[in-house]
Formats: sequence, structure tokens, C-alpha cells
Amino acid sequence: MHRPNRMPLRSALIAASVAVALASATAIAVAAKRISAEQTAYSSSSQPPCAPTRLNRSALLPGTQLAVSPLPDSYDASARTQISLLGAPASAISNVRASGSISGSHPGRLLGYSQGDGASFVPATPFLQGEAVTVRGDVKVGTGTQPFAYHFVVARQSPIDYAAAAAAKLPHDYNEEQHFHSRPDLEPPAVVVSATSPSSAAGELFTAPYAGPGPSGPMIFEEDGNLVWFHPLPKGTEATNLQVQQLDGQPVLTWWQGRIPPQGFGQGEEMIDNSAYQQIGSVHAGNGYLADLHEFHITPQGTAVLTVFDPIYCNLSADGGPSNGSVTDSSFQEIDIKTGLVRREWNALDHLGLGESYSSPKGADSEWPFDYFHLNSIDQLADGRTLISARNTSTLYELNTITGQVLTHIGGKHSTVKLTAGAATAYQHDASALGGDEISVFDNGGVPKVHAQSRGLVLAVNAQAGTDRVVAEYRHSAPPLLAGSQGDMQTLGDGNVFIGWGAEPYFSEYNAHGQLLYDAHMHGSYQSYRSFRFPWTGAPGDAPAIAATQTATATATATTVYASWHGDTRTASWRLLAGASASQLAPVTSVPRAGFETAVTVPASEPYVAVQALSAEGAVLGTSRTIAG
Repeated sequence: MHRPNRMPLRSALIAASVAVALASATAIAVAAKRISAEQTAYSSSSQPPCAPTRLNRSALLPGTQLAVSPLPDSYDASARTQISLLGAPASAISNVRASGSISGSHPGRLLGYSQGDGASFVPATPFLQGEAVTVRGDVKVGTGTQPFAYHFVVARQSPIDYAAAAAAKLPHDYNEEQHFHSRPDLEPPAVVVSATSPSSAAGELFTAPYAGPGPSGPMIFEEDGNLVWFHPLPKGTEATNLQVQQLDGQPVLTWWQGRIPPQGFGQGEEMIDNSAYQQIGSVHAGNGYLADLHEFHITPQGTAVLTVFDPIYCNLSADGGPSNGSVTDSSFQEIDIKTGLVRREWNALDHLGLGESYSSPKGADSEWPFDYFHLNSIDQLADGRTLISARNTSTLYELNTITGQVLTHIGGKHSTVKLTAGAATAYQHDASALGGDEISVFDNGGVPKVHAQSRGLVLAVNAQAGTDRVVAEYRHSAPPLLAGSQGDMQTLGDGNVFIGWGAEPYFSEYNAHGQLLYDAHMHGSYQSYRSFRFPWTGAPGDAPAIAATQTATATATATTVYASWHGDTRTASWRLLAGASASQLAPVTSVPRAGFETAVTVPASEPYVAVQALSAEGAVLGTSRTIAG
């Protein structure tokens, strides 16, 4: 029988407030006891644990709308971590303080996110590795204020010697690279085109070659293989993931650059250029980390999602590894681009056990940590889910974006959906939601070898039926390709798909029926982590380049003028100017643009020359300097 509650409203509110305060005080006291016990265990262990006893807990603090990172009760926080508090305006959060079990109280500042939905408490000094940290504060909930408290443990970093190993001297074939009279400083890889079709999509090709005999760097080329733009990087610096994204409503070029140690992840930053190839920004990982090479997305909300790989010490004996081992934690962060603050950080070790991996922890040490997860793609969806791919568990995971909790395992050792024939992926990359229940993924199939070939794959995941089936797959038949690492699959607006074959230096486009429309490759040992096709208009801020050579014959001397404009996509033709002096130039002839560099041969009757880039309508887009012909 239900008895009506006749308590006056004011009395009920007072009672509720008292109950909340008592519950919070109890929770804080329990947390303090747990902190003390766990800190003692942590300090006495031969090597610390790296994963919490309870996996996959929610980032939401009980009784609040705050999703926090580091995750409560986690063991993998950075000593330089911010305390990220997402889900309430900064004005609703107050009295935040953090205290290390060894270092004591840490003063800091509460800084709001530009999106207006949270704030980071940024300590003035780092925490100590190995200590437990208690966080306390207050947040407005309705008309009242809710105290909160939780704790986490700071990991002990496992430093790796990132000094690049001496690379074997690669044989240098002059024809593996492109060479230009007007831009001798540019030596991008040569691109061999083996298949074309009028049905292929419009747009340029985007890649970032490295590991070849020439310099590494982001590169744009046309469908016929001719260069548009190449940004050579210093020796020891690599680039990956060149693509076109939107920032503040404008198209921008983004790519990762930094160093790639033998352990297979990146230590660098995310670069942003405008359509004039001028750097307008860069995005750095927060919490003391360097950005990893695998993923970088700019969201419509002005945030950036990127990956971080963090080797830490860990007792791996329970999983067949050494008690004094090391493990590489795979993480992703969402960064507020305007402030650089970390809005959220998700760590694999907090949610997924080491036993998920197909890699072995045996012999894992500080030089070669146990790379159990290897996060390589993140797709943060509008419906509150996030789709991620982990190479070394051969699994795609769906997460609750707010809580960070894993909802679905697609493939791997603990799949929560039934895989139909051919749907299992192996060491895959680049999972993206296509709409409805469909997902695209680049399925490497190795290494170690599980499938005969790599493939682009479209899967349909039916959550209600709990099934995962193949909708379409795309393979490279001539030659068959098995990419042991890297690779991506891009669905184009016209229904075609574009595939970058990663460690195999090929780029291919297929229609929806699997027919090959376009195929190209780079020479030699070059590879590219991902490759894309995008519409792009490049309008460089500098002037066109010019060079000239003279050729003498028995009867006359001819001048060949070479014209190029690095990065420009608008030039339709070149106009040659010549004259008796640098100040007296007149038009001599015009010729259609012929690839990156166009050659014009004229009689050597005038000692000075220049070139003008013309649009399809005949407008002058740019004029070179004047040189002696």
C-alpha cells in the first residue's frame, strides 16, 4: 500500500539536502580510506598495477552531470594532467582542489572551455609519479550545490629511447623522384598511374610519403600523377594523415608531423594550413603528452580529437608478462582548439583488459613495451556514441561518448555481435560510421598473416539482432596487396570508395560495385599511413617560379622557359613575357598548363623573361620574377 507523503515542501528540501550532504561526506570518507589502502599497495608493489580492479566504469560522478578525466580510480594518469570537468558551465563549478598523497595540496586555476560546457582545473605544479590524487569540489545541481570527490593514481612513465636507429642506406634511383628546373628544392616521389576512368570522382589526391630515399612530407598530386604541392620535412621528421577539414567554416589542410620511433606510434603535433599554404595554427596533445600520428579530427564545435600513446611501467605477471614490465596505453583526447584545454581523455587501460590483445606481453620492457591495444581511429558520432578501432585486439568498439564506457565489441576475442562469414577483421584500421547501421573499415589481414589480402570493407552491424555482416569488400588484384600496417578507406560523395593501402604504396578508387576506376603507386620503399581524395582549391601566397635554359643549334639559339606555381590549382595557361630590359616586357606567347612545370621554348631574341599564370577566363593570377633568359 502506498502512503502519500505529506511532508511540507520546505521541510522535504531541507531533508533532501541533509541526505545528500551526509551521503557525500560518507563517500569522501570511504574514498579517503581506499586511497590510503591502494597507495600503500601501490608503493609496496615491485612494479605498479596499470589497470583498475573494476574496468569500464563511468566517467560521470554520481549525483552530478560532470564527466571527469582522469577517470575515477584509474592508475594511468599523467603527472602533468589537468582535471577535466565536462557537463556543467564553468560558473557552476567551484571550490575545486587537488591533493597528492605524497606531494600534498596543489593550487591551480579553473579555466572554462570556449564551448561553455565545462572547465579544467589546471594545477600550478605537476603531481608526483606513483602518488594517489584526491580531487574535491562543488557543482550546482538544480537549485542546490553538490559536493563531489574522487581519486586516481599517477602512472610511472616508462621512458623509451626515441633516438632514431641508423637507417639502412636505400638505393637512390633518380627516377623514383620528380625533378623540376623551376623548383629544384622539391623532390617528391614519382607517382605511376596504371588505371583511370571518367567515372572516378573529382578532386586531388592527398598523401604523406615517408620511409623512401627522398625527403618525407605531406603531398598533393593530380589524378595524372603530376604534383600540386609537396612540403619536404627535415631529416628525422615524418608526416602522416594529410587531409582537408573545415575550421571556422573554411577548408584547411591538416596533417600530423613529428618522429616515428621503431615502436610504431608518433610523437609530434597536428598542423593546420589555410588554402594559401600558410600555417594558421597547430594542435598539441594536453596533459604533458605529444600527439600521436594515428588520428586527428576537427569537430563542428571547435574541438579536435587526437590520439596519444603513453608507455608506462606495469606489473604484467597476471597476463603472462614480466612483473617489472611496461605497457603502452592507447588514449584519445578531445581538445578545445581555442584554449588548448583537454575536455576529455579516454584511456584503453581503464576500460579494456590486457587479455583482449592478440599481441604477447612476454618480454615487454621499457624498450619494447606491451602494445596491447594500438588505437588507430576515432569517429565521434552525433548520436552520443564513439566508434574506435584497435589494431592489436582486432576489434571495433562502440563507446558511450559521455561516460566513456564500452557498449559493443565488434570482432576480436569477446565480440558482442555474431560475425557472419567473412566479417571478421584482423589488425584493421580506419573505422568510420557511414550512416544507418553501416561501418567502413580498412581490414589489413596481417601482420601476422590472417587473410590472404588486405581489403576495404563495409559492414552492417544490427544491434537488435546482434549480427555483423559484410555489405561490400574491395581488393587489389594486380598485384595482390597485403598491407601489414596502416591504410584507410574513404567513402566519396558519389558512392565511390578511395583506398590508401598503407605500407603498400598504392592508391585505388572503386565504384560501389567493386570495379577499379583509378590506380596509382609510388616507387620503391615509400609508404603512406593514409591517402585520400578531396576537392581542393590551392591559392599560394607567393609568386610563380621561373627558370630558363638555352640550347644552341647550328643555326640559332633557343631559350626554354620553365614555369610552375607550387600549390596552385587554378592556373589554366601560362603567358610568356619577354623584353630587352627587365622593365620593358611584352607578351610573346601563351601555352596551356602542362602539369606541375610547363616548358615554353622561344627564340633567344630577348634577354629578359617572366611568366604570368592565367585562369581559365584569362585573368592574371600571378606573375613571376623577371630573369635573364
